[in-house]
Amino acid sequence: MKELPILFKGEMVRAILAGRKTVTRRPLKDWQIPTEDLTQEGRMRWSAIAQRHPRYGFCVFGGTESECAQELATFAPCPFGKPGDRLWVREKTEIDELTSDAVILSRYAADRAPVLYSCHEDPEYNGSVAHWDYPRRSRPSIHMQRWASRILLEITAVRVERLHQMQTADYQAEGCHGGHGSIPGYIGNATPDEHFHHVWDSTGGDWKGNPWVWVIEFRRIHSGQLWDGRAG
Repeated sequence: MKELPILFKGEMVRAILAGRKTVTRRPLKDWQIPTEDLTQEGRMRWSAIAQRHPRYGFCVFGGTESECAQELATFAPCPFGKPGDRLWVREKTEIDELTSDAVILSRYAADRAPVLYSCHEDPEYNGSVAHWDYPRRSRPSIHMQRWASRILLEITAVRVERLHQMQTADYQAEGCHGGHGSIPGYIGNATPDEHFHHVWDSTGGDWKGNPWVWVIEFRRIHSGQLWDGRAG
């Protein structure tokens, strides 16, 4: 079992905490994308680089695009892990504006919950609110330390597919249920697909481009009970 970090924006953090988000989609690397090519026998096939390595690299093949994607999901090492692996969530934190200059504490930006020390070298600190120790007033998610992560996910399934294969249930499993206010500045009641399109594009994706994606299904587990400071 491996334990790897994964980044989520505040809206998706809240969806995970509320139990509404049980899957995430992340784009494949350009070199992993299935392409159609011609075999030496003159037949068309689909192929994809499953692993790039000067010695251990290999490709997967399929008679159709879908077959190739299935082979890729089966044999290629997903950069986010495989079923049974765990993902610890990195999220944005910020300074607690209500604390004094003498004792400045930390809060999660997603819901303003206090950041608690977990598995601190001094056991007396465990469970207490963490002091702010960053030079700016907010800390990007990429800079979150492992001990400050409050969400641990266990991967339950991994597959590869096109983004446009999603149906309504898939949008909802992504934490996108739509409704009034789900899209900033949108005055109507957004549908789940409109909500997800907004989230995808706002994080640098291109919905219209219909990219190939890793689909990582997960369940939330309690990090405080399972992490002892030695992993990750």
